[in-house]
Amino acid sequence: MGRVLATLQTGDWLTRERIRLVAGAVLFASLAGICYLIATSDGLNDYTGRPLGTDFSNVYAAGQLVLEGNPAAPYDPGQHRERERAIFGETTPFYGWLYPPFFLFVAATLALMPYPLALAAWQGMSLLLYLLSIRAILRASVPPGRARTEQEASYKLWLLLAVSFPAVFVNIGHGHNGFLTAALLGAALVLLDRRPIVAGILLGLLAYKPQFGLMIPLVLAVSGRWRTMALAAATVGALAIATLLAFGLDAWTSFLGSAQFTRVIVLEQGGPGWHKMQSVFSWVRMWGGAVPLAYASQGAITLALAAGLAWLWRSHCAFALQAAALALAALLATPYSLDYDMMVLAPAIGFLVANGLAHGFAPYEKTALAALWLVPLITRAVAQATLIPLGPIAMGATFALLLGQASRECGASSQGSPLAAR
Repeated sequence: MGRVLATLQTGDWLTRERIRLVAGAVLFASLAGICYLIATSDGLNDYTGRPLGTDFSNVYAAGQLVLEGNPAAPYDPGQHRERERAIFGETTPFYGWLYPPFFLFVAATLALMPYPLALAAWQGMSLLLYLLSIRAILRASVPPGRARTEQEASYKLWLLLAVSFPAVFVNIGHGHNGFLTAALLGAALVLLDRRPIVAGILLGLLAYKPQFGLMIPLVLAVSGRWRTMALAAATVGALAIATLLAFGLDAWTSFLGSAQFTRVIVLEQGGPGWHKMQSVFSWVRMWGGAVPLAYASQGAITLALAAGLAWLWRSHCAFALQAAALALAALLATPYSLDYDMMVLAPAIGFLVANGLAHGFAPYEKTALAALWLVPLITRAVAQATLIPLGPIAMGATFALLLGQASRECGASSQGSPLAAR
């Protein structure tokens, strides 16, 4: 047992050859699964009768309604359900439209294409943006003096890990927007110091998934990045004005009116399924806890995350640790996140790997990173079978490990005042 613990602590078991083997196997299985879904499909539906790309069906249906001049209709479950049935058949499950009117621009553009082409274009383009953001994060991980051939080998390995990340397959299977979310957050963090204005615009574009932005204003404020915060706010304001001009006030009032449906049916009653959701809130509800207890538990975790981020982002710790902590907290702080949203873990893993290569890995860090990379593959099945939500557990443990590492790295600067200004 002692030898096992020592191996987990050092991470020596995580050899380059083993990484390639596991990543290659996951990638092969993922591609095989996608090919199987396509080969066994019947028209626009898979072998189970669900639309190919499942959740993308709500984007396409909403886009069609916008093109017909009815941008408020996606927020009416009845109208939206009827449009999905008209496209995919009477027996198709209902996939609700939960996004702010910002995302109607994307939906309408995609609805100009036939469904299979729209799905392929959406996933392909957003996947490319995700890979580019991960590449930008990891480029900094290769020391300048390293030989070119060694750099190229490292880039190839990290590309393999990025494309075989299990959340990639989960996201493709749902036709979802996890690639875009990960790309925007990852790129914004990479550019935060070098191009703060561009970073602010990218963070503002994340407003299409507002539940993941709870911690962003906090870290920008405590670190004094006021230009970035101003540009993010201006971007959100510009998007709001653009949607108001394009879709009218009805789209916004309908969106606000649909909030109760989202809160009660989707969140509090677990419409998507508790095993798919990856939050402390859903954990409490899955174990039979009442709604007030779930909100209280989520609130306590969110406050703890905010305190940890406030200390970390005002400290002199490595920026890679700060960026990774924000990505983890973005998922943990919201009561509503699903397994395809765990694409946001990819930038967190990338930043932690970059920091480890530059400064050395902390005890158990390599093992934690391996678990974080693998957890999207198994968290849904394990929760469904055992009611144990591995996603929030893995993310919370990694966040705690990260804070401990940061405390050790910048202990000298935090002895006098842990909230010393940057």
